[in-house]
Amino acid sequence: MKLQFLGTAGGRFATITQKRMTGGFRIDDIGGKNIHVDPGPGALVRTHQFGLNPRKINMLLVSHCHTDHYNDAEVLIEAMTQGMTKKAGHVIGSESVINGNGEIGPGISKYHQSKPTVTTLHPGDVVNDDKITIKGTDTHHGDPTCVGFNINYNGFNINYTADTEYFPELAKEHEGADVLIGCVIKEGERKIKGHMRTMDFEELVNEVQPKLAIMTHLGVNLIMNNPFQNTRIITKNTGVRTVAATDGLIMDLKQFM
Repeated sequence: MKLQFLGTAGGRFATITQKRMTGGFRIDDIGGKNIHVDPGPGALVRTHQFGLNPRKINMLLVSHCHTDHYNDAEVLIEAMTQGMTKKAGHVIGSESVINGNGEIGPGISKYHQSKPTVTTLHPGDVVNDDKITIKGTDTHHGDPTCVGFNINYNGFNINYTADTEYFPELAKEHEGADVLIGCVIKEGERKIKGHMRTMDFEELVNEVQPKLAIMTHLGVNLIMNNPFQNTRIITKNTGVRTVAATDGLIMDLKQFM
């Protein structure tokens, strides 16, 4: 089971400047399937750059309808369905991604929804796909339908917070996570509505106590100010190995099962 990051930047300015890539991440060889999560701008290009095959994707998870999370979803659906010629794959997305919500979305056209299986996921919803179970987790974000993911395979939990600010019940949403992947936009004390800071992620890691914690979706200032010093502090304070993902990073998850 392999986790690979095709982009670790987040937020509009990191996306516009491409200080880091914004292609989301892949989980490959999980229950015989390959999953792409939050395919932002450049996801297709980075897939090829890192030697992966977009036609081998079986599941596409899209947390919400902000460009840095959904931009390349349609072209990956075309790859997954062999150029929209076959019924194939499974797309799981928030209400805004699939149906639209007010002025937000939809992020995937009805045409591109016509070939894969499509599921709209809300917090608390559970979807079974063969041996893999996807549960929606709650968020507090600018897109009110944004949903995080608990990806479970044979009792092994990979949890992704998606974009959210810290709130008291967040740890309960990710209870039991073996690997916790958090979107962390900045460091310091100044809050950005709908997003976590490094100090928020530290609190979440301390409460959840996963086997591994990973920061991704980093904002411009956090990228420029050395995110690795932050993860060293989080590791020291929580006792949980915490890493700041880098573009192209590959991790073998079998060691955490």
